[in-house]
Amino acid sequence: MSKIHAGIIGAAGYTAGELLRILINHPDIDIRYIQSDSNAGIPLGSVHSDLFHVQDLSFVSDLKEEVDVVFLCKGHGESVKILQSGKLPKSNRIIDLSQDFRLSDSYPEIQKEYGNFVYGLPELNRSEIINAKNIANPGCFATCLQLGLIPLAKNELINADIHISAITGSTGAGQKLSTTSHFSWRNNNMSVYKAFKHQHLKEIQQSLSKADPTFNNNLFFIPYRGNFTRGIIATMYLSTKADVEMVKQEYLDFYKGHPFVHISEFNIDLKQVVNTNYCHLFIDKYEDNLMVISTIDNLVKGASGQAVQNMNLMFGLEETTGLKLKGIAF
Repeated sequence: MSKIHAGIIGAAGYTAGELLRILINHPDIDIRYIQSDSNAGIPLGSVHSDLFHVQDLSFVSDLKEEVDVVFLCKGHGESVKILQSGKLPKSNRIIDLSQDFRLSDSYPEIQKEYGNFVYGLPELNRSEIINAKNIANPGCFATCLQLGLIPLAKNELINADIHISAITGSTGAGQKLSTTSHFSWRNNNMSVYKAFKHQHLKEIQQSLSKADPTFNNNLFFIPYRGNFTRGIIATMYLSTKADVEMVKQEYLDFYKGHPFVHISEFNIDLKQVVNTNYCHLFIDKYEDNLMVISTIDNLVKGASGQAVQNMNLMFGLEETTGLKLKGIAF
């Protein structure tokens, strides 16, 4: 099989850096260009310094070259502008890491022109992803929370409001410096942000409604900024009479055959998944409260690793190709 030619647009940010680390070591990928408006002509290693010795690539400003798949890694709202500009060949398959096409009714005129964007959560939409031309890669919080909740929805076990607390590392805010991402503010600090109104809630509700068309409960979500670099740990609970051992079995059955989601018999922690494409889940019950803990790396399973997982499925590759990443040793 000849190699898949890939291009990355917006290649200077955190998610693009993670994507490059994966794709450079992917046996079936040939990276043909890395695009950046602000870094054109600059060598890869000048921006992603850990890759200075790995591959002889420099950033470009234009999109002249046609490739098999292009990854859009620019900020929210920028993917739409790129497609509206007509600069991207319509023959390219697209994996968009922004939020622009995550809701199924987003920009119908663009989806009509370039092809529909399938929501890229493999554990929910694998068969659709395999046949997709374009993918809308899920958000990081959305991935973590959905993987913790979808088995409940699939088995019609969400019959009460869901309460969620989740904390994310500083890379979740992107590379652009802000007051709350500055080291002096972030270190030894925590804060709540976008309480009850985080932008990922809509895509979570969309997926839960797909898994269970009768889903009609509230998601009360409190996100936290953490004083660490990468990873998300989320705690979700709801009131239910369901037997906890039965619920655990439903999770095991649902994720059987999904290589990146694992159910733990013991309480989990963040370091178990950092630098991997895994999601770890722990399920317990306290009186009538069913609790699900979910952990992922926000840059890998929450972004670039999942994008490569989707690409593997789209091109008929083994789902885990290039993603057998090792976590951090203690």
